[in-house]
Amino acid sequence: MLESTLPPSPPTTGARARLDGMRTDTLARLEKAVLELFSQRDFHEVSLHDVARSANVSLQTIYKYFGSKEALVYGMLDIMLGRLAERMIDHLQGIDDARERLRKTCWVTLDYMDRHPAVMLLMFTAVPVSRHKNIGIYESPELMGAFLGVFKDGQQRGVLNGQVSSKVLLDVFMGIIGRVVLMHIVRGEKSPLTEQFDALFHILWRAMSAE
Repeated sequence: MLESTLPPSPPTTGARARLDGMRTDTLARLEKAVLELFSQRDFHEVSLHDVARSANVSLQTIYKYFGSKEALVYGMLDIMLGRLAERMIDHLQGIDDARERLRKTCWVTLDYMDRHPAVMLLMFTAVPVSRHKNIGIYESPELMGAFLGVFKDGQQRGVLNGQVSSKVLLDVFMGIIGRVVLMHIVRGEKSPLTEQFDALFHILWRAMSAE
């Protein structure tokens, strides 16, 4: 398993800030190369030489900004998932109804994954679950505060299950969505998941509601 191939790496909190000195086009080529290589091949089969060659970037540049293959993957995922986080936070503004807030969060997540399936594959195939905390966005107080706030608000209003913690509800949400999206990609389904959104959200809501 990948767990044995990845040595401990420091969390990448602030990784995006450390990349401010990198040229925009260089960063874009690196992101494209990481997505293509690591979503199609096993983690240990891809070398930094492969990434450098595919992105037309020097090894020196990769080592300067990342230092290792693991940090490179974590850093790129931090950037990619950061875009999803920004969309989530933006779409939650101005919504008061707890069910509608959760519905909007679910829609944004499915829509992003439909448009960027390689990101999902990269997260689940190149990074063991125990290392997800090394992806900086997972430690973002702004994102986690907004996300957990959706569940806490629903519990306080009595519409979401109050017998478990808000973190458990978050795990249920991400667990169901993650599994559905991943298997949708693995099976090679062509139609977007958003076409089944109403039915999927109904299942999700029943799993977490107070009813």
